[in-house]
Amino acid sequence: MGPNDSAETNGEATGTVVGRRKKARYIVPFAVAGVAAATIGLVPALADSGDPDLPEITAQELVEKIAASDQEQLSGTVKVSTDLGIPSFGGLADSFAPGAGKDASGASPDAQLMELASGTHTLRVAVDGPDRQRLSILGKGSEYSLVHNSDDVWGYDSESNEVYHSQASEHGGKGKTGERGKPEGLPATPKDLAEQALAAAGDTTSVTVGGTAQVAGRDAYKLVIEPKQSGSTIGSVTVAVDASTGVPLKFTLAPSSGGKAVVDAGFTQVDFAKPAASSFSFTPPKGAEVTEADELKADEGEARKDLGELEGFRGLDVIGEGWNAVAEIKLPGGSGMPAPGSGDVPAQAQQLLDVFGSKVTGDFGTGTVFKTRLVNALLTDDGTVYVGAVTKDALVKAADTAE
Repeated sequence: MGPNDSAETNGEATGTVVGRRKKARYIVPFAVAGVAAATIGLVPALADSGDPDLPEITAQELVEKIAASDQEQLSGTVKVSTDLGIPSFGGLADSFAPGAGKDASGASPDAQLMELASGTHTLRVAVDGPDRQRLSILGKGSEYSLVHNSDDVWGYDSESNEVYHSQASEHGGKGKTGERGKPEGLPATPKDLAEQALAAAGDTTSVTVGGTAQVAGRDAYKLVIEPKQSGSTIGSVTVAVDASTGVPLKFTLAPSSGGKAVVDAGFTQVDFAKPAASSFSFTPPKGAEVTEADELKADEGEARKDLGELEGFRGLDVIGEGWNAVAEIKLPGGSGMPAPGSGDVPAQAQQLLDVFGSKVTGDFGTGTVFKTRLVNALLTDDGTVYVGAVTKDALVKAADTAE
């Protein structure tokens, strides 16, 4: 069993990964919450088996090992389990906004990858450097594949026989699909996930080596990231790091409330050999409906316009720091929750709001708190939203102290 070596992060203990982005520490909850959602993109859940006897390593050395890893070729099977404590919304999206969730292309990555936000899923992945990746989500008798090969990005839904196609070069080499041909916000590898979490660590964070594990048949060290503050819904983030290559193999986000992990993502099988070139080739099947990305630009333009209106609320202010950081957003028009029975909210949606919302009061006035196992939000009656990976009491405190 390896040592349980500890390093309190202060901008130095985690070496260059954290030092480079010290200014990001105030967004720890959002970074980790984003990692939780984005993790679902390419990594997965694994059972540990055995505690291999490995040479001693400090937390700083292990972080540096992750940062120094240059492994860009791998393939394997992955499993993702996500439990935010909310049911599958299914058709309830239409209760809030008719047509919501119905993308112009059923093979669009934005539509398909949202499926990974809940439940357990099995994926196959293949990576060959920054220009070639493949992610396949295996369903019951169907499969969705997202293939990036040089400038081309293909999405294919075998169930509907629909194809989505875009070119990264259309957007200056990055565009909507980002640097590696994947939707923006989705890390390409477990290493990306670990680095994002570590980059946000500051003096409110403890980073330790929590022993060893065996993941996908490989020996690994366990890096444990924990908040030193109270009031966070995040209990810990554990990253299993391959002892030989430094590649993160498993990512687990545990809630402070205990119980099942919110996100448990890791390889069940992994191979660091160069994947076959055929893994990244794709030709639309005969009879498939192909949608080009530029055909969706009009709809996306409207979405960006709506998003711009939301982002232009009055900007986004952050209250507090570290794991207790809370975002404050002013809704346009100063409108809060519609009154029950007012007719402004469909019956199904109102039932959902009643289940997840609870009324609260404070110096700020009155409002409704909506809770998941990770991210909670307070919507005040005068139209201000406070959101963060913090408890209900921490949200109310943030609202009370807001200027």
